[in-house]
Amino acid sequence: MEKVLEVKGLSKQYAKVLAADKVSFDISPGEIFALIGPNGAGKTTTIRMISTLLTPTDGDAIVAGYSIKKDPAKVRESITYLPDEAGAYKTMTGIGYLKFMAGLFTSDPKQMNEYIERAKSINGLGERLNDKIGSYSRGMIRKLLLSRAVMNRPKLAILDEPTSGLDVLNAIEIRKTIKRLAAEEKMSFLLSSHNMLEIEFVSDRVGIIAKGHLLVTGATAELKERYNAENLEEVFERVVKDNEIL
Repeated sequence: MEKVLEVKGLSKQYAKVLAADKVSFDISPGEIFALIGPNGAGKTTTIRMISTLLTPTDGDAIVAGYSIKKDPAKVRESITYLPDEAGAYKTMTGIGYLKFMAGLFTSDPKQMNEYIERAKSINGLGERLNDKIGSYSRGMIRKLLLSRAVMNRPKLAILDEPTSGLDVLNAIEIRKTIKRLAAEEKMSFLLSSHNMLEIEFVSDRVGIIAKGHLLVTGATAELKERYNAENLEEVFERVVKDNEIL
């Protein structure tokens, strides 16, 4: 099966700091892959290189057959990137925002309408889409942003801390939406999070990263068995200790 993403020895050097060191992993169609680790581990740097927002010092990544170094424009046509700090225009209504964003993806009126209707079905905000975004809760905003990010069915959706700052119920809804899109539409996801327990629920495979080093990858159950651990937090602790990175 052809991979949606192949990361090959991706590195990023900032002056004397090596933010990512020869990171390699892949993602298959319909797979949810999560990078987990503490703040400053290299998760966001790796994601931004794959998203073509940062130029790697070394290595490459192939997204839907296109190199981030040789064909960045083609890569951007195949992905969507939703950063942790993403926001929406507070003076716009939810539906106005969706129309505006759909217009950035296509100029075809029929396709624009399809994207908007798809986003509406995903975010489930109903009549609240007629209200200004400034009146939305953080949970509502994240639902709106996620629906915008996947309205055009990208080959790879890259989500940085998708449930950060959300209450339990809103976080659960976001996770279920991600799992449904992967299962029903074979959409692939690359998630970044420091919340290992929630990643245990949503991901098919995880990669543990610390100080720029991708230490281990595997399915959650496999890693828990390998390290005789009850959860991913324990796996992470033992992986880091074994590799003497922290």
